[in-house]
Amino acid sequence: MNAAREYYRTIDSHAYDDLAELLAPDFTHYRPDRTIEGRAAFVEFMREGRPMKDTSHEIRAVYEADEGVAVRGRLIDSEGGALFDFIDVFEFASGAIGAVYTYTR
Repeated sequence: MNAAREYYRTIDSHAYDDLAELLAPDFTHYRPDRTIEGRAAFVEFMREGRPMKDTSHEIRAVYEADEGVAVRGRLIDSEGGALFDFIDVFEFASGAIGAVYTYTR
């Protein structure tokens, strides 16, 4: 669970080197609009490719299971407005985040 919370902290604070340390080399992010394969590609997308970088993740609940972690939350813009609700499902590989599946509404 701490890795999931740390994932959001690193993204929200633009701590991209710390983000990279959390992810497995073959990390994959499955999003409604695209799939990003590889740790380097994902970190580069977070650093340079995101349409909105001044956002924060408001975590509403964290659900843990043997298979992984699910986080329910809301993405907030720089003025405090809600952009959308999300659920991220985390899979782990050798102690690192191996994949994140994002579902939005």
